[in-house]
Amino acid sequence: MLTRRNLMILAGLGSASMLLAAFAFQYIGGLAPCAMCLWQRWPHAAAVVIGAVGAVVPAAALAWFGGLTMLGNAGIALYHTGVERDWWEGPTSCTGGGGDLGSMDMSDLLNPDVGGGIVMCDQVAWEMFGLSMASWNGIACLVLAGIWIIAATRPRTA
Repeated sequence: MLTRRNLMILAGLGSASMLLAAFAFQYIGGLAPCAMCLWQRWPHAAAVVIGAVGAVVPAAALAWFGGLTMLGNAGIALYHTGVERDWWEGPTSCTGGGGDLGSMDMSDLLNPDVGGGIVMCDQVAWEMFGLSMASWNGIACLVLAGIWIIAATRPRTA
């Protein structure tokens, strides 16, 4: 039987697996994250901590907080997906809003040792079945939010 404690552990492990996948894409697959990708990692990290605490103290309030972190993360993922699909504008800091090119030397524009390393939030780096990593993260967050909410509504002993 899935007790509140077990559901909280499961949800925390789900977020841990999402973080491990993100790090694998980054360090093994060579896909550097954009700023919005990094934003999506923080709620997963919080959910891992909440799951660990919930393994010891399976309080409904903790489970509700875990659910809120995943719903918030789903919102970030939806926002990121919309930026990738040009449904709306994203932050100018990571969507090609343009920097101050006037202060650069023209020879720096073609120099690979200058600048670089900026990953644009409006570019899809990887997709599967037509969905980007941000989209898949949003789906996973909604599933994890559901697990957290089920945990929160379960009696402590059940």
